[in-house]
Amino acid sequence: MVARCILVTGSSGFVGTHLIRRAVADGDHVIAIDIRKPREVHDGVDYVTMDVADLAGWTPPRPVDTIYNFAAVHTTPGHPFHEYYQTNVMGALGATEFAERNNVREIVFTSSISVYGPSEEMKTEESRPAPESAYGYSKLLAENIHRGWHQRHPETKLVIVRPAVVFGPGEGGNFTRLAGLLKKGFFIYPGRKDTIKSKIYVADLLDALALARADESRYVLFNACYPERYTLEQIVSTLNSRHFPKARTYMVPRGVVMTSAKGLGAVGFLNIGIHPERVLKLVRSTDIYPGWLVSKGFQFPATIEAIMDRWAKDTNNSFV
Repeated sequence: MVARCILVTGSSGFVGTHLIRRAVADGDHVIAIDIRKPREVHDGVDYVTMDVADLAGWTPPRPVDTIYNFAAVHTTPGHPFHEYYQTNVMGALGATEFAERNNVREIVFTSSISVYGPSEEMKTEESRPAPESAYGYSKLLAENIHRGWHQRHPETKLVIVRPAVVFGPGEGGNFTRLAGLLKKGFFIYPGRKDTIKSKIYVADLLDALALARADESRYVLFNACYPERYTLEQIVSTLNSRHFPKARTYMVPRGVVMTSAKGLGAVGFLNIGIHPERVLKLVRSTDIYPGWLVSKGFQFPATIEAIMDRWAKDTNNSFV
């Protein structure tokens, strides 16, 4: 098999780091582009310090077969509104213009379930996007830019994935903070336990992307998450019973938690990353269904216990 050459933007990010590790193991040539230093350095990978929006005039060291456009500003809270558009929209333009100039025939783009907007109703790939955040709007605009490239070049392949919360080794986000609280011995439910939290383990996301790339369709749009509607209580209870048996959970009214988040977050209390917007994420459901993956017979983990046990194993029970 002839090795393919992949270009990964946002290569030092969580998903990009895992993708490159797998691509190197598979024998692919990798060009890694990011404005930040890589988390890991692999022999044979071409590391380029560059903004994806500034690819004009740059010539890759070898012809590129596939672009994985993972570069994004995504943390909320954390950025002024204009930064989401500057990075996510201009990055989409930079990646697609590079593809046109260099005759790249395939792009894999990571969008987000934020394009659906917050809702207690289940969303599928057929649901109408209704973003309410700068992040969600910028990702929807970036999707349209990638679709425009594909429509101008119908012989190309475009995969757009809308991942739910992605977690696993090196995530450092919401799931890491959740496990960190249980590690400290407690978890506080902010007024409700039945919030549905769609998610996917990073290795399962990479498997889903491989399935979409192998599909015969020239255009694939899919949600990346598990079909089971796991609640916040199921996630916490599974980690609590199997990995943090000494931790205690408490139910506190949402208003009290929000007020405390405003005060304690300002002083970095216990270094637990408490913030009013993160509290809102815990009380708003992200009920997403992966219709395309289900229709293709994707092999999902059997239980939530299996998912959390894999996370524990892959991190030597550190959950970081």
